[in-house]
Amino acid sequence: MAWVVGVDEAGYGPNLGPLVMTAVACRVPDALAGADLWHTLRPAVRRAADADERLLIDDSKAVYSTARGLAALEQGVLAALRPVAASVGAFLADLCAADVLADLAGEAWYRGAGPLPTHAAADALADVGGRFHAACDGSGVGRWMARSVLVCAPRFNALLDAHASKGVVLGHALCELLRAVHQLIPAGEPVCFFIDKHGGRNAYAAMIQHALSDGFVVAGREGMAASDYRVHGLGRDVRLTFRPRADAEHFCVALASMTSKYLRERLMEEFNAFWQGHVPGLRATAGYPGDARRFLDAVLPAAARLGIPTDRLWRRK
Repeated sequence: MAWVVGVDEAGYGPNLGPLVMTAVACRVPDALAGADLWHTLRPAVRRAADADERLLIDDSKAVYSTARGLAALEQGVLAALRPVAASVGAFLADLCAADVLADLAGEAWYRGAGPLPTHAAADALADVGGRFHAACDGSGVGRWMARSVLVCAPRFNALLDAHASKGVVLGHALCELLRAVHQLIPAGEPVCFFIDKHGGRNAYAAMIQHALSDGFVVAGREGMAASDYRVHGLGRDVRLTFRPRADAEHFCVALASMTSKYLRERLMEEFNAFWQGHVPGLRATAGYPGDARRFLDAVLPAAARLGIPTDRLWRRK
């Protein structure tokens, strides 16, 4: 048996709210290590181009928009990952390391009390989730695991101060996830990572070496189309492939994209609700440049009254 792991992020571009990066892993028979899981699980899953009752798993941008709302995104994430948690906070407690949870607890706006599910109908969620896991059982796919890293504004700005590069934030989150997945997966079982490329970056060997320091990283091709690596000396076969738009090509990357986006949107609901409670009539924000400045200017007087420095609220890049 082998493990297939997809990694993707949401929230790298905004000035407000957290960056979320997620790794989604599933255990598959060796024959399916390079298979198209949309095809393998087609009785139960579909892509956005299809219109039927199967579970929608795709790049988060094809699943979610402000007009469509969070229902399909929530349904896909909760049906596939099947958290036993009853709230967003409990779900995050299962997904995140202690230091990430401590950072989040330090945010004035965070409560984590939002119930699961909130946007998707519970009966429909149970139905599509049951069909999804039956298809997995029938094809030998599973178990499923996920881990997430959240980078809130204070840590985001601290990383910028230490390294003078926004890209280091993505590297920090990825290193944390690579270590976490390597520790979680049973010894000796091979792992293939598929990772959405970090902008125009082509070289990742040093980043991987830093994350998996007990191994030795060997680079294959490194270019715009893909960058491939193997890590020797870890007691298992470890391969990593970075591709642009990997969320459109690999099932686990798409599910990681959806999970990251879902968590960010649920946290932005809390972020907006907190500030709207202190600034009557405040219009919600998604946190992206342009609108983020409008929101910041509106909340700064309240932030001053609450003793919240701008650096705890505003990501400088």
